[in-house]
Amino acid sequence: MKTIFITGASTGLGNATAKLFQAKGWNVIATMRNPEKDNELQQLKNITLLPLDVTDINQINKTVQAALDFTDVDIVFNNAGYGLIGPMEAYTDEQITKQLNTNLLGVMRVTQAFIPYFRERKKGLFITTTSMGGLLSFPLSSIYHATKWALEGWSESMSFELGLFNIGIKTVAPGGIITDFAGRSLEPVNHPAYDAALQKLFALFNEDNFSTAEQIAEVVYEAATDGKDKVRYVAGEDANRLYNRRLEIGTEAFRKELGHMIFEQGNI
Repeated sequence: MKTIFITGASTGLGNATAKLFQAKGWNVIATMRNPEKDNELQQLKNITLLPLDVTDINQINKTVQAALDFTDVDIVFNNAGYGLIGPMEAYTDEQITKQLNTNLLGVMRVTQAFIPYFRERKKGLFITTTSMGGLLSFPLSSIYHATKWALEGWSESMSFELGLFNIGIKTVAPGGIITDFAGRSLEPVNHPAYDAALQKLFALFNEDNFSTAEQIAEVVYEAATDGKDKVRYVAGEDANRLYNRRLEIGTEAFRKELGHMIFEQGNI
């Protein structure tokens, strides 16, 4: 029986992925900041809950060691993250630092903690939730995009050094997820000079085009089990449509088209 270690498993995609892998017969180590608040995953067989705040380097090391003391780990799913949305001018340094620590450095630190273990075993796989926002950019989301684009480039580069030891690394880049977009995973920042643009951006996101967390979890499972030497998995109809359009017409034409689509017409 294989084991997956998941960060950010309390809600949304992390939670759905934990349930899916458990249903497929895997052991699951589901981590979250406050496992004592969970009243669902702990009821399921072969799911172990551990505390983990990915911005706390000491807790990362303790939790990774606790997981490895408990069982062998085959896959690490770096999923914890959130979206900081708003104009660059309005962000505080604390908000910028929190976004970088959570979305980017948290992934890097959890991964780094597991690498020696996987290297000694000469096998293992890292999967990271990025976003279609790591492959293309929307207005008023610059720091969020900075973290997600960084994760895509970092993962591609890491594939070379990890490959020396038969360790894989993959990204799953979803579009909108119905349960998360406007909920706890989004932190909007306002500034009066940009309020009209921000309202247009939010108004034009159409949840009818979003995927469920369960649908994206299926892509995570595919990445975990297909055995392919492949780094990037674009997940969700909206993400695939937009990413394929960017590839079709080129980056500059797509940038102009997307700007017009958001601020002038239509739904994303």
